[in-house]
Amino acid sequence: MEDWTEKYRPTGLDDIVGNERAITDLKRWANSWNKGIPKKRAVILSGRPGTGKTSSAIALANDFGWVPIELNTSDARNAAKIKNVATSGSVNETFDDSGKFINSKSGGRKLIILDEADNLYERSVSDDKTGEDLSDRGGKKAIVETIKITSQPVILIVNDYYNLIKGGGDVLRNICLLIRFYDPYPSMVFNLLRKICFKEGVNVDQKVLHAISNRCKGDIRSAVNDLQSICMDKEYVDAHALDVLGYRDREKIIFDALREIFKTRNIQSIRKSTLHLDEDPNSVLLWINENMPSEYRDFNDLVNGYDALSRADVFLGRTHRRQNYGLWSYASDFMNGGVAVAKTRVYPNEKYNFPTWLRELKSSKPSRDVRDSIARKISRSCHNSSSKSKYFLSTYFVHMFRNNTTFAVKMKNRFDLTEVEIKYLLGEKHRGKLKEILSPPVEIDLKPVEKTKKSISVEKEKKENVQQSLFDF
Repeated sequence: MEDWTEKYRPTGLDDIVGNERAITDLKRWANSWNKGIPKKRAVILSGRPGTGKTSSAIALANDFGWVPIELNTSDARNAAKIKNVATSGSVNETFDDSGKFINSKSGGRKLIILDEADNLYERSVSDDKTGEDLSDRGGKKAIVETIKITSQPVILIVNDYYNLIKGGGDVLRNICLLIRFYDPYPSMVFNLLRKICFKEGVNVDQKVLHAISNRCKGDIRSAVNDLQSICMDKEYVDAHALDVLGYRDREKIIFDALREIFKTRNIQSIRKSTLHLDEDPNSVLLWINENMPSEYRDFNDLVNGYDALSRADVFLGRTHRRQNYGLWSYASDFMNGGVAVAKTRVYPNEKYNFPTWLRELKSSKPSRDVRDSIARKISRSCHNSSSKSKYFLSTYFVHMFRNNTTFAVKMKNRFDLTEVEIKYLLGEKHRGKLKEILSPPVEIDLKPVEKTKKSISVEKEKKENVQQSLFDF
């Protein structure tokens, strides 16, 4: 199924949702290139994720007929790679889609787009104790040099402007034009979602669209993803879909925390992102464990990451055994900071998955609830603990219930088992016995009938004797 965020990505600046002032400033800067090379050769688009920064850069290229050259600084972080792609592209001329050469004086330009530019951070040689190249050294310096000599427009896209300009990026404050993107109003997001529903032919309850628009907090990409997730293979979506969205809000926050852990080595920043994370450390450990193999492609990075994660698991185990929750902080430092510093470079992965173990646990919850209900009934009758009842249930009780119908009927009556509980005990293989257990054949006791017949015959004999006596009289 096609990703709706790409399918409905704006093709022009007029299609961007919200941020009218930012779009106006971006157009004015682009038009200044028609008069030659402007004083500000680059712009910085700064704002929260999902507010339309990357979409605006691509839409700008479409509107002005510029050839976009995109470089994600998470993919290429060191000076050599940035110079190979960005610097060479910024000083050379361009070609159109047919391969025809277009001189920049005739309006033919390339748009150099450096996404996630704030992920660059500088390290000095003295900081690197191992002497190993971490592939991020000199990245900001290369960007500064590129902007100073470029004959093509450059756009830097960042989530955190101050993270970009600190250290070696301070020069960027003076040589770049800063354009801030803000969260669009919920009403604007609502109108966009309604248009998408109309184009997809899906009838979605207005309450659901309003809920998505409010909960996304200005993240348009997140809103479109939420809409697609609840509309898959459906023609109508009712208000019950809001139950799913409530959980996805938590999921999004966890994804942001994972991004901090896997994409940065800044311990303070990671602590801030996980400080208000409404998740048990055991759950966070499962999230990291699930996604680290797809994130850390280098074998040594993966080994070091799991070493830190295993140490966190040791502290979590001690917390449980000793009921000393002060150890949670040590576990968090190992699983967050320890995993973050275990990597030698940043990887391009952006897709994170829900923990398999938690997903299976969630899908089996109805079954476990039925099991616990049966165990409680056994515990009340046998006066033993719930854990002992669960053990007895999983070993002996289920076996006897499935193989002895008489026993099953007696247990059904003894514990007042419901049909759902009986189905659980029988399982799929023995489901055919359900009707026999629910409605066992009635055994008719003939003794009362025989007594009734005997009493009737006695009464009849008495009556005949009385009549004979009257006749004799």
